[in-house]
Amino acid sequence: MTVGVEVHATGTIPVASAAQPPRFELWHISKGFETPGGFRPVLDGIDLKATSGSFISIIGPSGCGKSTLFNVMAGLEPADAGRVYVDGQEAGGKREHFGYMPQKDLLFPWRTILDNTTIGLEVQGKPRKEARVAAAKLFEPFGLAGFEHARPFELSGGMRQRAALLRTVVQEREILLLDEPFGALDSLTRLEMQTWLAEVWVKYRWTVVMVTHDVREAVYLSDQVVVLSARPTKVRLVKDITLPRPREEALMATPEFAAIERELLEVLHEESRHALQTQRVTV
Repeated sequence: MTVGVEVHATGTIPVASAAQPPRFELWHISKGFETPGGFRPVLDGIDLKATSGSFISIIGPSGCGKSTLFNVMAGLEPADAGRVYVDGQEAGGKREHFGYMPQKDLLFPWRTILDNTTIGLEVQGKPRKEARVAAAKLFEPFGLAGFEHARPFELSGGMRQRAALLRTVVQEREILLLDEPFGALDSLTRLEMQTWLAEVWVKYRWTVVMVTHDVREAVYLSDQVVVLSARPTKVRLVKDITLPRPREEALMATPEFAAIERELLEVLHEESRHALQTQRVTV
C-alpha cells in the first residue's frame, strides 16, 4: 500500500492512497488513566495495521495494556490521542466494525446455546427468529451441531469457547478481537482448540487480532506477532510468521518454529524484566 500524509494541527496523519488500504490501522494510539498517585500513561503511540484476512497476535508483559488497546479498538474507551481506521476511514469510537470476544465465555446459564449465540444480533435489533436462523447455520462448522438446545453447564470448556466465538462471528463484523480466548482451558483442550481455530480460520479467513500470553499459540496461529513493551507501552517488535499453511501440531516440533518462538521469548522476557524493575521503582 502507498500511503500519503495529511498535516493537521495535531501532527501528520496517514491518508490511504487509491491503492487498497489495510483492513484496519492504528495510528499513534495513546491512552492513560488518572490514579490517586497522578496520571498513569498506559499506551504510548501504538502503530499497528493488518490486511484483510490476516491473523495477528499481540503478546506483551502482564499489565502492559493489551486489554486497554482492545477496548480502544472496539470503541469501548476513547483514546487520548491517535486514530483508528477501518478500510481507510476513521473509525475511532465506533463499535460496528469490531467483534469482541472477552476472556470468559459469559454464556447466560438460563439460555440455550442457540439463544446464547444470538444475543449480539438481538442487541443490534435483529428479530430473534432471524437471529436463530443465522446462528444455526454455524453450529456444524463450529462443532456444536446437536447442542443447539443444550444449556451451558452441559458443554465442555472447549465447546463453551466455540459457542462464545460463534456468538462473536455471527455478528459479521469486519475484524474479530479475541482476548485470550483459550486462557482458561487445560493444556490438552487448549491445543485442540488452537488446531480447530487454525482450521476454521483457513475456511472463513476472518481478519483476527488475538491477545495471548502463550508465545507458542501466537506463532502457531498467526501471520504476524506483535510484541508490546512494558508501560508506557510501545510496539517493541513486529514479527512476520512465514511458516506454511495449513498448519498442523507437528509444526511446533520443527527447528523453524522453535527459532521463531525463541526470538519472541527473548524479547518478551526482556520487557517483562523491565516491567518488574519499573514496578519496584514505583513502589
